[in-house]
Parts: sequence; C-alpha cells; structure tokens
Amino acid sequence: MFQLGGYTCSMQGIASSRSEQVARGVWLEWFTVGYNSLEGLVALIAGFLAGSIALVGFGLDSVIEVASGGALLWRLRGDAEESQREKMEATSLRIVGISFLALAVYVGYEGITSLLGKKTPEQSLTGIVLAMVSLVVMPLLARAKRRVAARIASAALTADAKQTEFCTYLSAILLGGLLLNVLFGWWWADPIAGLLMVPIIAKEGVDALRGKTCCASPPASP
Repeated sequence: MFQLGGYTCSMQGIASSRSEQVARGVWLEWFTVGYNSLEGLVALIAGFLAGSIALVGFGLDSVIEVASGGALLWRLRGDAEESQREKMEATSLRIVGISFLALAVYVGYEGITSLLGKKTPEQSLTGIVLAMVSLVVMPLLARAKRRVAARIASAALTADAKQTEFCTYLSAILLGGLLLNVLFGWWWADPIAGLLMVPIIAKEGVDALRGKTCCASPPASP
C-alpha cells in the first residue's frame, strides 16, 4: 500500500487493473485476426476476379493486419514478463513497419503497371459491400485499441491501432474507386485509388520502424 495524491493505492490493485486491460487487448487482437482473415479472403478473391488493384491491395492489407495482430498477441501474452516488454515492443513495431513497406511497394507497382497498360477492372458489388462494412467496423476497433494501448503504455499496440484506423482510410478510398467505376465507367479510378494508398502506407511503415509511435491519452469514456 502507498499514498498518492491523498488516495491509498494498492500495488496488487494496479497489477490487477493492468492484467484486465491486457486481457481486453488480447480479445481485441483475436477479433482483429478473425475479422481480417475473413475480410482478406473475400477481398483477394473478389479483387482477382474483378481485376481490381485497389481491392487486391485492400485484401493484402488485411493479411498484413492478421500478421500484425499475431505479433501483438505474442506481445500481450508476454506482458507479465516486465523485463521483456521493451524488447517485445521493439520487435512488434519492426514487424508492423516492414509489413507496411512491403505492401506500399506492391500496391505502387501494380497501380502504375495498370495505368500504363490500361487494365480495365470489372465491377465488384462484393468489394463495395466489403468496403462499407469495414468503414463501420474499423473505427470502433481502432478506438478500443487506442484506449487499451494508452492504459498499458504500449507503443506496439498504439501502432497496431493506427494500422486499424488506417484501414478505415483504405476502405473509403477503395469504396470511392469502385463506385466511380460502377457509376461512370472510370476504369482509371481503381489504380489511382490504389496509388493514393501508397504514401499513407509507406509513412506508417517508416514511422513504425523509427519507433515514432507514441501512446496518446485514452479517449474519454462513453
């Protein structure tokens, strides 16, 4: 027991509170892995069938989020080992950063070759529905992750939350490109939508590798 600001605090209570937050983080990461596995599978199949660079890129981002979720599960399950936290944080950040940069290279290459080759994607209703669902799910998931990350001071979980939030932007860009193709037949909207993703993806990757992610204050409780 000790005194802090007029309140009596218990180390056991603090440890219990942290373990509860870590358990919540683990649940959020399992949800991330499950949702993005399904999202990635649907996006990749629909993207290859429609010849949509933006949709395939979106599916690959989901695969990367699954890898990131796996890294964070490893990080959170080892949270009790305080001496290993810093090392696990750094490793998780590197995994996220490298994955981002690999995705940026792929999407950029495919977007440029599609524009130069004038590859016309087919219309994809599945892709449109998928993007709309993700626009609802991803902001809620990112908010929950940020709250847990701030409470346990985890830079790796903060980076993962940013990646989830970033998926919201990708969903909006993807939806715009697919709708323009469906409504107006603007085939070039799809590869341009993919190219718009590249600087966003690359920046997040570089920031993660440099360890520039910080833990913000938790959002206000609803």
